[in-house]
Amino acid sequence: MPPDAPRRLEAFPPLISTLLVVNGLAFIAQQLLGPSLEILFALWPLGTPDYAMSPYGVQRVPDFEIWQLISYSFLHGNTLHLFTNLFALWMFGIQLEHVWGSRVFALYYFVCVLGAGLVQLLVSSAGAADGAVYPTIGASGGVFGILLAFGMLFPNQRIMLLIPPIPLKAKWFVILYGLFELWAGVTGTLSGVAHFAHLGGMLFGFLLIQYWRRRRA
Repeated sequence: MPPDAPRRLEAFPPLISTLLVVNGLAFIAQQLLGPSLEILFALWPLGTPDYAMSPYGVQRVPDFEIWQLISYSFLHGNTLHLFTNLFALWMFGIQLEHVWGSRVFALYYFVCVLGAGLVQLLVSSAGAADGAVYPTIGASGGVFGILLAFGMLFPNQRIMLLIPPIPLKAKWFVILYGLFELWAGVTGTLSGVAHFAHLGGMLFGFLLIQYWRRRRA
């Protein structure tokens, strides 16, 4: 192969393959162990009462633990939640891991997961003070960070939307999706979805990419 020939994209590069497997195994464990796994590893808000109404009924509210800022991203509410997150992780992450390499991609992904968790922790803790106690689970924060990076690195690559079925450049797709998440979070539309976690993943991803660009410059 000539030295200037582009490398072929791996269908399942190392880190993405690992994340797919770990998330899948975690979901199987959720089905086998029930709520006990989510109670321990979901992201719970700060300042909650000793007992409150939760998705599992009236119970003692678990304390926030530092590991929950990462562990929440490996848990999912149902099969559709798992599939959509992992499909987006695979679809948009392949080119990023190809360009950055697995180590840098891992750093970026978990910074986005951590950033999303911190933002969601602030929002959910404010709600808990008013009696609304709920845990946060899902890889969406990291996935939205990957989506943001895809739009920044490949702004003119076209994405075929499902609804409506039209092609759209990645940069416009990311901007429109980000604005929708902001609107949905502020207005409370689509309750039960951690919109601010999505925005937190995008924000921390943007800041990290800008930091890398400045260092390179």
